[in-house]
Amino acid sequence: MVAEIPSVTADSAYRMSLWSRLMTDRNFLGFWFMLPAAAVLILFLAWPLVLGIWLSMTDTTIGRPGVFIGLENFDWLSDDPVFWLAVFNTFLYTTVASIVKFLLGLWLALLLNKHLPFKALLRAIVLLPWIVPTVLSAIAFWWIYDAQFSIISWVLLKFGWITANVNFLGDPDNARASVIAANVWRGIPFVAITLLAGLQTISPSLHEAATIDGASGWQRFRYVTMPLLTPIIAVVMTFSVLFTFTDFQLIYVLTRGGPLNATHLMATLSFQRAIPGGQLGEGAAIAVAMIPFLLAAILFSYFGLQRRKWQQGGRD
Repeated sequence: MVAEIPSVTADSAYRMSLWSRLMTDRNFLGFWFMLPAAAVLILFLAWPLVLGIWLSMTDTTIGRPGVFIGLENFDWLSDDPVFWLAVFNTFLYTTVASIVKFLLGLWLALLLNKHLPFKALLRAIVLLPWIVPTVLSAIAFWWIYDAQFSIISWVLLKFGWITANVNFLGDPDNARASVIAANVWRGIPFVAITLLAGLQTISPSLHEAATIDGASGWQRFRYVTMPLLTPIIAVVMTFSVLFTFTDFQLIYVLTRGGPLNATHLMATLSFQRAIPGGQLGEGAAIAVAMIPFLLAAILFSYFGLQRRKWQQGGRD
């Protein structure tokens, strides 16, 4: 009994030392600050992700637990033409909308960065499309695109540019263009305001030095503004691609994937197969198939952020 006392004492002292370090050591301070956020992420993101991957490997339906079937859902999707049409629509929708949002957002950011009257009011107005709830924006566009009462068709008829109302949401090609336009209108403010914040971090002395050296406006933009704005662009475009790739509300309210599945994205098709269709396993498989593309967008952001080394005089 006497021989055990030193080991117990040493063990207690070690535990007390570890606890005191966790409570007082500055190296562990970040751990305590990150712990609540990590718990929330694990609860609301990691667990649903794991559950979704598990469901994608089962034949679960609404009302029936299902059994493990491995990759059968993915094998079945590989022969599903509607799924591949949704993949094509998703990439078309994401690519076109993201490029247009970036170009218009960058132009708007450069404009708002100038000395304009009522500049603060203009910036607040620009944010309105982003602040308005997505469903409300979609309903507004649903009225704008109405086959009989569209304001766009009315204006075009008044100018004599068309002879009949445009079927915006009833024609496959028109429907694709219409939902992309609605997404662009909603997403431009996010890109513009974020890039504007990046523009304001660029020292005016750099532009002044370039002007003294005889650089034109385009040269200042190309060799001064764009290199310094690259990390911000990488982050903005990553979020823009993620938001667009996973868009659901706008498409579902406007077209519900129609006409003829022409506007079905992977997100809307996943919902349709899982909830109205009752095939939870199949819907989860479509959602899981989105993960590699989303990871690719995150990697783009990571490598884009490495451009900071270039700004600091190092190599990419």
